[in-house]
Amino acid sequence: MKRRSHPYQSLFFVFFILYMIWVVLLVLAPLMLPTGTVSDLSGVVGYSDNAEIIDSLPFPWNGVYSLGDTLCHQKAERSLFINGNEMPFCTRCMAIWLGIAVGLGIMVFFTIDLNEKFFIAIIVSFVPLGVDGIGQLFGFWESTNIIRMLTGLPAGIICGIALGIIYDEIRSLRIFKKTESP
Repeated sequence: MKRRSHPYQSLFFVFFILYMIWVVLLVLAPLMLPTGTVSDLSGVVGYSDNAEIIDSLPFPWNGVYSLGDTLCHQKAERSLFINGNEMPFCTRCMAIWLGIAVGLGIMVFFTIDLNEKFFIAIIVSFVPLGVDGIGQLFGFWESTNIIRMLTGLPAGIICGIALGIIYDEIRSLRIFKKTESP
């Protein structure tokens, strides 16, 4: 890991700021709604099954919850509640979103090489998430929100770092560099 020179002079920094705004919106959504407005959004992934509730929410909270409704199961028993309202995403998804923000934040200030150590970090961060998720799926155990947070956060952090590495790798490609006139 090397310190990045000029961390704020990058398109990556702008991407990080925009992503942080998204994470803040996720946390603010249940806080900005009246207590008890959103109490059970349980559903399935890939389908908007709470449109009646979500469409009645004011902007921008309806958009935030709509994405959660489509991208997450939002099971109430697997979600955190703030201000008496269910979060737009379940605990594990929220941890992953937060972890991506942390990983992107790390990449604003540091560069990390794509090497064997990084691939080991990927495996180490995703194995607990996979074991816990698969164990729940097959009914071997029911995880707690703390375990969901502790398994989602490292996976999210490594994803954020991977996004930074991808950005650095694309920038380093010769075809994206300015060509000098002869």
